[in-house]
Amino acid sequence: MPTRSQTNAKAARLRAGFEAAGARAVEPPILQPADTLLDLYGEDIRARAYVTSDALRGEQMLRPDFTVPVVQMHMAHGADPARYTYAGEVFRRQEHDPSRANEYVQVGYEVFEREDPAASDAEVFSLINAGLGNLPVRAITGDIGVLMAVVNGLNTSELRKNALMRHIWRPRRFRALLEQYAGRTPISAARQSLLAGETLSDAPLVGARRQHEIDGRIAALKSDARTPPIAAKDVDLITALLGISAAMPDALERLHDLSVDLPAIIPAVDRVEARKDALTARGIDVSKLLFEANYGRTSMEYYDGFVFGFKATERADLPPLATGGRYDALTRQLGGGREIPAVGGVMRPGVMLELEGVE
Repeated sequence: MPTRSQTNAKAARLRAGFEAAGARAVEPPILQPADTLLDLYGEDIRARAYVTSDALRGEQMLRPDFTVPVVQMHMAHGADPARYTYAGEVFRRQEHDPSRANEYVQVGYEVFEREDPAASDAEVFSLINAGLGNLPVRAITGDIGVLMAVVNGLNTSELRKNALMRHIWRPRRFRALLEQYAGRTPISAARQSLLAGETLSDAPLVGARRQHEIDGRIAALKSDARTPPIAAKDVDLITALLGISAAMPDALERLHDLSVDLPAIIPAVDRVEARKDALTARGIDVSKLLFEANYGRTSMEYYDGFVFGFKATERADLPPLATGGRYDALTRQLGGGREIPAVGGVMRPGVMLELEGVE
């Protein structure tokens, strides 16, 4: 295993490369306010982060990543356009897999720019690709925005669309909801009794929910029960979309074919096409670049467009050496009414050194 000093030296070299590309080095504090992260991810983040408290500052978290504090910093007083780089430790609590690191170094590159999102995507990807050098890795790309476009274009209620959007990053729950809304799964006995008109008014209140909240939830369930099922054809098309895994030109051909029956995805597919051209202009051989429509749905919760990762070809035991993607919506959430297209990526110098065989 590489030593801490070796990892820090590697991180410094990678960050210097990003600075040479025009990025400004920043150093967000290790302790981050917990309220922002809880607002973004809900209580689930507590299972993945180290939480502490401060008498003056309230709940704090050891930095689980750099992107959120960099976005906050930029939206508060950053220039437009802007490029940032950073290097430092992040902390992820591990309760089930002791082999996974709970403290490791990240090096990142973030671009905030309005003019040409496809060119920014290609810039981040190509710089990280170059930083990996000749390491034996394979790149995987995807685009969460295509699936989001499908959901937004469904002929169903806003309540159902919102529920599906919330679970895009939880594939099993997303699939279960899709099957439920298509009428392919039976309704539970408890829900049937509610829909039949029975109420829980005489039941004791347990937990934080009040009676009006419970009644509102029952009313929403009854309203949903009157919503026609999602068409079987649309469910099959979503299944076909999520099954796409091919070299980018072939994947784009299949996406264009699907857009005939799913016109809502046409703008998102056009963005994938523009990105392919921008990557080609950066010297990336897109004929060998894998595109998976399902990629990024289990570990990239704030990305809403382009996603990518680099994995070791012969070391399945290693985590990704680099990951990244586009997070336009995050700038809107943290910008207090302002927003700017943004894309970035992070590298793990310790994993890179391990793959290089550094002892």
